[in-house]
Amino acid sequence: MADCRNQTAITEFFLLGFGDHPNLQILLFLMFLVIYMATMVGNILIVVLIVADQHLHSPMYFFLGNLSCVETCYTSAILPRMLASLLTGDKTISVSGCITQLYFFGSLAGTECYLLAAMSYDRYLAICKPLHYSTLMNTRFSFQLAAGSWLNGLWAITILVLFLSQLIFCGPNEIDHLYCDPLPLIELSCSDTHQVILADFILACVFTLPPFLLTLTSYMCIIATILRIPSTTGRQKAFSTCSSHLIVVTIFYGTIMIVYMLPKRDTLRDLNKVVSLCYTVLTPLVNPLIYSL
Repeated sequence: MADCRNQTAITEFFLLGFGDHPNLQILLFLMFLVIYMATMVGNILIVVLIVADQHLHSPMYFFLGNLSCVETCYTSAILPRMLASLLTGDKTISVSGCITQLYFFGSLAGTECYLLAAMSYDRYLAICKPLHYSTLMNTRFSFQLAAGSWLNGLWAITILVLFLSQLIFCGPNEIDHLYCDPLPLIELSCSDTHQVILADFILACVFTLPPFLLTLTSYMCIIATILRIPSTTGRQKAFSTCSSHLIVVTIFYGTIMIVYMLPKRDTLRDLNKVVSLCYTVLTPLVNPLIYSL
C-alpha cells in the first residue's frame, strides 16, 4: 500500500485489452461487431417469440426470456466499449466509468447465476416431481424467483461498489484486461484494500455460492432420477428437456472457474483474457442457438 497524501489521484484508467497490434484492430473490430449483432438479434428474437406465442407462456420459457434479457444487457455492458476502443484506438476510461461498467457487468452476472439456479430448480420439479409440478411451479412462484434473481444480483454488486468507491487511485493506471474487473481494479488502489478484499470474498460466498450449489444439487437429483427410468426412450425424453440448460450452465460456470482459479502469473494473463471472453461474449452468443435447437 502506498501513501496517497503526497500523490495526485488519477481520474482515468487505460484498458490494455488485446495490446498494441494495429494490424489486428480492424479484424478484431469486425469480428466482435458481428458477434455483438448476432447476440442482440438472437436474444431479442427469443424474448419476442416467448411474449408473442401463447404456447410458450410457461415457467421454463418465462425464465428463458429473463435470461435472454440478461444476456442482451450483459453483452451491452462490455462489447460497445470494446468496439469503440478497437475502432478509435482510445483505451482510456474514467474511474467513474470503470466502476459503472463493473456495476452493470457484475449485477447482470450475479442475476444470471440466480436465473440459472431457478431454471435448474424448474427442471428438477418437472422431472423429479412431475405430478406436483404445476402446483409447485405456479405463475406467482416463478415470478417471485425471477424477481429475486434480479434483486439479488443488484444487491450484491451494490455493496461491493460502495466499498470500491471509497478507494483512492494514485499509482499505475493500466488495467491489463478487456474490461473493468474487481480484482485488477483493487490491485491498482493505493488505499488500504483489506476491507474491500474481505467484502468481495464474503459477497462471493453469500451471493454466488448458494445458486451454484442449488444448480449442482438440482442436476445431481435430475441425473439420478433419469438413470432410474427403465426405458431408453424415457431417459432420452427426460434428458432432452434439460440438456440445453445443462450445456449453458457448464459453459458459464466452467469458464468462470477457470478464470478465477488460474494462477495470477504474467504468462497466463493472455489465457485469462481469452477464457474470460467465453462467459462474457461466447455464452450470450451461443445461448440462443443452444435453446433454439
